[in-house]
Amino acid sequence: MKILVTGAAGYVGRAVVNDLLAHGEQVVAVVHEHEPDLPDGVERRHADLTDHAAVSAAVRGTDGVCHLAGLARARLGSRPPTRYHAVNVTGTAHLLDAMAAETGRTGRPAGLVLTSTGSVYGRPARVPVDEATPRDPLHAYAASKAAAKDLIARQAATGVLGATTLRIFNAAGASAGRADQDLTRIIPRAVAVAAATRPTSPLEINGDGTAVRDFVHVRDVAAAFTRALRANSSGRHAVYNLGAHPASVRDLVASVERLTGNPVPLRHLPAVAQEARVLIADTTAIRTALGWAPTTQGLDDLVRDQWRTARRVEATP
Repeated sequence: MKILVTGAAGYVGRAVVNDLLAHGEQVVAVVHEHEPDLPDGVERRHADLTDHAAVSAAVRGTDGVCHLAGLARARLGSRPPTRYHAVNVTGTAHLLDAMAAETGRTGRPAGLVLTSTGSVYGRPARVPVDEATPRDPLHAYAASKAAAKDLIARQAATGVLGATTLRIFNAAGASAGRADQDLTRIIPRAVAVAAATRPTSPLEINGDGTAVRDFVHVRDVAAAFTRALRANSSGRHAVYNLGAHPASVRDLVASVERLTGNPVPLRHLPAVAQEARVLIADTTAIRTALGWAPTTQGLDDLVRDQWRTARRVEATP
């Protein structure tokens, strides 16, 4: 199959591209003006999600879509809610229009896999959360992902496509030698402090470090995309949580210090009152339906990947 990947140049997107190639799929990467470093054999098509005509052209001739492009970084307040809606919701609508047109042209409903987030659950009353847990998006990013999922579900119900939404809790680790470079996220930030790439900056954490989050290796996330894409069926929309290794911030810092042999100085900021103290995924549904399971043994595997990559980058002249 020829699979279109939006956000192919991103951290998770690259891992998805690699997994699709490893499973014999042809990959079409949606990119902006710059030319990212992608594996050999990947076709590049230029498009912006907010450009309806460009998205339509990018989708033409493809058999399925892994949709990872969009605005993230939930805590950044510099972007207004309308911007999240324009990219994450309206951009998804453009993609669905293009896919419906392609189905009309070929007569073959395609499959779509959307990347979403565990933050749509907000502050759940009970953990771990399963897919039936009521959503409570606390910020514009989570709300836009919830809206995109609802739009996709309604479109799938018309029979023009089959779809899956994957709610990723916290992707981490490395794929094909590439780790997460986004220092707004806790694992790359903690490793950067330990690696002394920011020697004058301690690791800033919100609260006392006892908040618990769920982490999953980026390669396992990519494997879930491939499995979900192949399991899609016309008229159906499935939702699955993706998590693997619950850990507190204190646990994470201890892992980084143990594996790097370096201290991670901390600076405590006030806790964010509206955020959940504990957010853990129940992954029973995806394990049962798709046979997915994490391949890593624990948090140390994810931190070790990040550390090894950071050391290679530091050693590069």
